[in-house]
Amino acid sequence: MTSAISAPALPSPRPDRPLLKVCGLKYPANVAAVAALPVDILGFIFAPKSPRYAPLALDAAQLRMLPVAKVGVFVDETPAVIRRTALHFGLTAVQLHGQESAADCAALAEAGLPVLKAIAVGEQLDLARLAAYAPFCSYFIFDTAGPAAGGNGTAFNWELLRAYDLPTPYLLAGGLGPDHAAVLRELRLPGLAGFDVNSRFEQGPGLKDVARLRHFIDELRG
Repeated sequence: MTSAISAPALPSPRPDRPLLKVCGLKYPANVAAVAALPVDILGFIFAPKSPRYAPLALDAAQLRMLPVAKVGVFVDETPAVIRRTALHFGLTAVQLHGQESAADCAALAEAGLPVLKAIAVGEQLDLARLAAYAPFCSYFIFDTAGPAAGGNGTAFNWELLRAYDLPTPYLLAGGLGPDHAAVLRELRLPGLAGFDVNSRFEQGPGLKDVARLRHFIDELRG
């Protein structure tokens, strides 16, 4: 059965410019201000232990009205709960940021929900393990391995992605900040579709610095 979710479509990779996802939004006025920027995807965290837990400040009506693709971030939640939450908040897609299996991704994709699967990268990247996930994921998100399930605010060795040979495009995450714009603009890696930013653009957990984001976008896209 396909879920009837009213939301802008998840954008496809663009050859002319990188996609940009801003994650960890929480406060209504700030969400509206970030949505007015030329960003492609907004991310909202639905993991209750996170200081950026979106339902504490946002309601479903506001999320449904946003004219930008909206991704809900979940950590080791059941597919049934994820589907209900996505339908209630009008999410475009879901991001799985825990130890979810390829079968979990398949169940959500078959229910009509595009899936972004976050992969924690340490000193190595096991591409063979990811092959099982690839058919069911619209994007991978490569983030830095660490103690926190939802991101650790530091970068990993991007050279590990030189060997990437899977068909699923990905967003690069992990400690990306304003000082990375020039490097990211010139970065060429197989499968790279764009970037996912969060904590280094914050004035506080869930509160994004809109001016800093605007300047970063201008630099990133030249």
